[in-house]
Amino acid sequence: MPETLFIADLHLDSKKPFFIELCLDFLAGRARQADALYILGDLFEVWLGDDNDEPAYKPVLAALHNLTQSGIPVFIMHGNRDFLLGSDFLKTTGCQFIEDPYVMDLYAKPTLLMHGDTLCTLDTDYQSFRRQMRNPSWQRHFLEQPLAERRKLATQTRTISQARTQMTTKYMMDVTTEAVRAVLEKYGVYQLIHGHIHRPGIYDECIYNKMALRRVLGEWRDEEVIILSCHPEYCQFIDLLKNNE
Repeated sequence: MPETLFIADLHLDSKKPFFIELCLDFLAGRARQADALYILGDLFEVWLGDDNDEPAYKPVLAALHNLTQSGIPVFIMHGNRDFLLGSDFLKTTGCQFIEDPYVMDLYAKPTLLMHGDTLCTLDTDYQSFRRQMRNPSWQRHFLEQPLAERRKLATQTRTISQARTQMTTKYMMDVTTEAVRAVLEKYGVYQLIHGHIHRPGIYDECIYNKMALRRVLGEWRDEEVIILSCHPEYCQFIDLLKNNE
């Protein structure tokens, strides 16, 4: 049966080797049977540039390369942790970048794909930070720094971010109905798939008196590892931890 797979927020990190191994199994297994794989941001916990030399990431790059070489297209979107993925990453893996937002034809149904962070409009501090990080001049200056200095800056930024997250309510960090409806109306679609907020599920939205579906991907975590599997007739969430039992 035709199948298109969606994942996001894996946050792969050398400190959590289990998830890297699970990702490698997924890329070498189920993903090989798919029509395509879409990664909607935050594949990695942090990506400091394509000259990144983190040993734990190398098997993932190789697995992506093997997958694309086998004929399975892999589309990837920048997240808020790996927005510095660049052209060398594409050459190494064979993945293809897609913009955020991105409209695809999902088995004859127009579907909007997003990472999801731009929908959290109440978190004005984060949106200001995001604009700075996505500025090409800022990125160029950051990438000109030695890798060791980039690591130091990233650690400092992450510490500040974690402290701010603890002080910010979940309500402030969630998507807003207004932002969701605005983007669906702008692109004229009635299905949205995104990640970022780590609350997997299906949510109803009303657009021009017509119901739209918003499917939210889950973060890969100890309790559950969620992927979205879509077929011509339906979509379903699958927990890889239970699926592998």
